[in-house]
Amino acid sequence: MHERSSVTELVGELRKELDRYSPGGKLPSSRTLVDRFRVSPVTVSRALAQLAAEGLVVTRPGAGAFRAGPRPAPAPAGDTSWQEVALSADGAADLVPRSVDASGVLVSLAAPAPGVVEFNGGYLHPSLQPERAMAAALARAGRRPGAWGRPPMEGLPELREWFARGIGGATTAAEVLITAGGQSALTTALRALTPPGTPVLVESPTYPGMLAIARAAGLRPVPVPVDADGVRPSLLADAFRATGARVLVCQPLFQNPTGAVLAPERRGEVLRIARAAGAFVVEDDFVRRLVHEDAGPLPAPLAADDPDGVVVHVCSLTKATSPSFRVSALAARGPVLERLRAIQVVDTFFVPRPLQEAALELVGSPAWPRHLRAIAAELRDRRNAMTSALRLDLPEVSLPHVPSGGYHLWLRLPDGTDEVALTAAALRAGVAITPGRPYFSAEPPAPHLRLSFAAVAGAGEITEGVRRLRAACTEVWGAGPGWRESSVAPGNTP
Repeated sequence: MHERSSVTELVGELRKELDRYSPGGKLPSSRTLVDRFRVSPVTVSRALAQLAAEGLVVTRPGAGAFRAGPRPAPAPAGDTSWQEVALSADGAADLVPRSVDASGVLVSLAAPAPGVVEFNGGYLHPSLQPERAMAAALARAGRRPGAWGRPPMEGLPELREWFARGIGGATTAAEVLITAGGQSALTTALRALTPPGTPVLVESPTYPGMLAIARAAGLRPVPVPVDADGVRPSLLADAFRATGARVLVCQPLFQNPTGAVLAPERRGEVLRIARAAGAFVVEDDFVRRLVHEDAGPLPAPLAADDPDGVVVHVCSLTKATSPSFRVSALAARGPVLERLRAIQVVDTFFVPRPLQEAALELVGSPAWPRHLRAIAAELRDRRNAMTSALRLDLPEVSLPHVPSGGYHLWLRLPDGTDEVALTAAALRAGVAITPGRPYFSAEPPAPHLRLSFAAVAGAGEITEGVRRLRAACTEVWGAGPGWRESSVAPGNTP
């Protein structure tokens, strides 16, 4: 059994037994609990720590754990209704909105209830995360000289150098800033590059978290359609001319959600169009380390082919490790780098040094390339399992593109499908899915669905999840106009 589920179960058992003890009464020793419940000493320690955090148990070093005294009566609730006026007064005149819609982000961050198949997750399942390697790296990092001191505000030089080598081209360590995750880096970039009230060009569809960042900064996302070869250059040029925008945010590699890779003939064209418009390209290179085993050679980042400083590059270790391993890089060339640095320092000071040291330990260890090879094979197998299950159980949906990297599939639903109703029906059937609407900054052209195959336990859970989704689709579609004779696109299945 996984350690985390063991802790939860032990906490439940101990909580039920607390009534046997009077306040101040001593609980059985840790060794007794280990033998009785057949769990590890670490599980017992974590369970007691959780009960202590809940105020149910008091632990005394060397003496053991004791039932806590009765809790004081809760204080009477205050009257916070005044805040409704304070938070909304003159809000219509704000360039930067004070209220933020985080729903598009929360859908991939919220953990589903136990027993629900997680097809909406945005991170690797714990079984795919390099937990032992990260734990060992963190332990070694904690023993490094100066590991708990203040790091350089731009980041540790060795880590900046490692990221620079990964970006390639003429990128140097001096052009790299270490940031606390890709979301933080994108926020810094948009704040630095364009003022509130102005347009920013985005791919359509695109990552909802980026749309939320733009809107929270008071920017107006303007969609530029994406096809199987990435963002469309002719429409990009039209959008720059029509809006006067000075920023394009794009994901050239395994785009979220479509999985598209920017075609070789479009790479230079996108940079040329942006340069002619006097605009920056924010390159979100978020899943380069989640390539599938059958992908073949990857194109270099756009930043590697950009001597003129058009590209502001964002890349991260988080997707390939753990949602809590929030170490990323923001790379730029020219005067914009100083502005990026200043905004990051004001917002966050710096990324904690122990985490940076742990990142260095991890990527420099033999476990790192082994981990990347292992997830490349596993993600390929999971992708194949999901496409096969969809072809068998849901031939009505269209899968126009099967990516060779990333962690999800982008499905075109039958015309007339109610995404909200389908999402609710799927949850009732025991599977959490992500509707397509939040990925569009304007009206979507059709109903869609994004299914993740990385956050589940394995191929068996994928098959079961698609079976449950079939039941939900049957409930929503019935015999109405939602049905259509289409299937997974021929030639796109692995």
